[in-house]
Amino acid sequence: MVHATHLTPSEIKRELAILLFEQDRLTLARAAALADMPWLTFQHLLASRGISPHYDVAEFEQDLIALQQTEMP
Repeated sequence: MVHATHLTPSEIKRELAILLFEQDRLTLARAAALADMPWLTFQHLLASRGISPHYDVAEFEQDLIALQQTEMP
């Protein structure tokens, strides 16, 4: 079935990240991580598709926790 999409595994992850972000199932930082993209690059990708960043305080707090968990010691 994946072959039918004519997408690479990385493109599939990016598309899934976009879809989950658009459905408010992932925060911006988590969607960018799923897409293997820096969050700013992912945000530009969203903008190029006309998807607003719908970002609130709760999502910001979740992203701070996610960033702290991924920081190098």
